Amino acid sequence: MLLLSVDTSGKNGSLGLARISADRADLEMLEIVPLAGGTFSAQLVPQIMELLAKPGYTKADLGAFAVASGPGSFTGLRVGLAVIKAFGEVLEKPIAAVSLLEAIAWSAPVQGRILAALDAGRTDVYVGDYEPDAAQSRRLRMRGERLLTRAELLAEAGRKTVVTPDRALAEVIRASGITCHQIDFPDSAVIARLGWQHIRQGQTVKPEELEANYIRRTDAEIFSPPLR
Repeated sequence: MLLLSVDTSGKNGSLGLARISADRADLEMLEIVPLAGGTFSAQLVPQIMELLAKPGYTKADLGAFAVASGPGSFTGLRVGLAVIKAFGEVLEKPIAAVSLLEAIAWSAPVQGRILAALDAGRTDVYVGDYEPDAAQSRRLRMRGERLLTRAELLAEAGRKTVVTPDRALAEVIRASGITCHQIDFPDSAVIARLGWQHIRQGQTVKPEELEANYIRRTDAEIFSPPLR
């Protein structure tokens, strides 16, 4: 059985194809395909079909899906989620929605309480507060995900470890004397492994329930006049 993972949350994205082991305990990444930003809507479906066709697979071989649900680019997220919704609905296979903040925390080279951080622009930061789940190995428990200013993040970090893929943000945090690990941006391989963990634990969503995890409202919502 194959799992398809998709990440269209940032300026660039990626697709991943993984083979699930016979005992369903793990998966093997078969290929990762980078996606150029700005053209997700035009290239995503053709790239998926090419990714499947190269080793001789078809969409019928897909048994599960994992997709980055945000936070991130409003347009990019909508494209990725719409495609996975369509595949999931047609094939009737399980879907796991993966928070990028959880993916960052899951990729951290440290254990314990973690603040996963992503630059949100406008001096804001997407922050996910995660801690290990004592009941299950390699599982994190979310305490909350919020939009904070940089000042609020620094005030809240305290003795927690901050993890981020954003170099500029990491430099600001370290300059304040707070422990911060800079990691690579999570790719579709991380989304696949974390998504499969969710699926095995029954944490799936129906196609009609698959929504973006924006955390911050869109500009249209922020600047639109109030209803009278």
